[in-house]
Amino acid sequence: MIGGLRPTTAEPVPLAPVAADSRGSARRARRRRTLREAAVFVALAVPNIALIVWFTYRPLVLNVYYSTLDWTLGSDTARAVGLDNYTQFFQSEEAGQVFLTTAMFTVATVVLSMGLGLLVALGLNRKVRGAGLAQATVFSPYVLSGVGVGLAWQYIFDPTVGALGAIVRGFGGTSPEWFNDETLSLVMVVIVYVWKNLGYAAVIYLAGLQAISSDILEAAAIDGAGPVRKFFSVTFPLLSPTTFFLLVTSILNSLQAFDLIRAMTPLGRGTTTLIYDAYLRAFGGYNQAGYSAMLSTVLFVLLVILTLVQLVVLERRVHYR
Repeated sequence: MIGGLRPTTAEPVPLAPVAADSRGSARRARRRRTLREAAVFVALAVPNIALIVWFTYRPLVLNVYYSTLDWTLGSDTARAVGLDNYTQFFQSEEAGQVFLTTAMFTVATVVLSMGLGLLVALGLNRKVRGAGLAQATVFSPYVLSGVGVGLAWQYIFDPTVGALGAIVRGFGGTSPEWFNDETLSLVMVVIVYVWKNLGYAAVIYLAGLQAISSDILEAAAIDGAGPVRKFFSVTFPLLSPTTFFLLVTSILNSLQAFDLIRAMTPLGRGTTTLIYDAYLRAFGGYNQAGYSAMLSTVLFVLLVILTLVQLVVLERRVHYR
């Protein structure tokens, strides 16, 4: 006590409730922001998801159901036959021929388009004048209509009035009967399909080549690797992600190729792949819509199996850098 005054202690300022209120306000603000973001997501995503379900997965499920029916397209009545359509197809001689044609077309188009596309990409991967124009020229057939391309090439392959027949006759030969010979019909369609899709593979490979660091290539050259050794030991392994992507997409596209086959060989003589056989069964005079749905289901299962095999087996060999 000094001078009769009793010392007093100051009361602490109550800061804790204020801090608690601040934390509560922050949580409420975050909750409101989360709710707003969720509402925006629902508003934007739900309509698109609904459209995908309605126009993609619903037809897929209905197609599986139709494959169990004996049904004529446009008819109001159908008879349930269970798995009879599948049994009839796999026990017929037609199944082997259809699968063989599908395999031959797919392997030929995928190998040729990717192989030639890589060669074209190597040629375009140079800093020369006109490289941009060359790239656009190579890629342009890919964006053209498949039906238009097929009709144009029909005149080229026509043995009577076609440009190819005229060239062959100019050298004293006879133009092959591309449309009457089943083997030549398949070869013809493969040639046109590769010509049309070559630019796609070339552009994708070109992007992969340009993504490879020049330091790696220069280090390989310093170590004494020649152009061939450098390509197979350095460049091509580094292109494995690009090759894997192209392999998956090219196989899927080839198995679903329809427009060129329809435009160039309407009767499917020698070119009856699985998807084209499904078209002929429903719209080509057979009036077997249920059988066609079965073929489409088989094709879908085949696509899923091939994709899974590539993702599980081949992706292990891909070197991501």
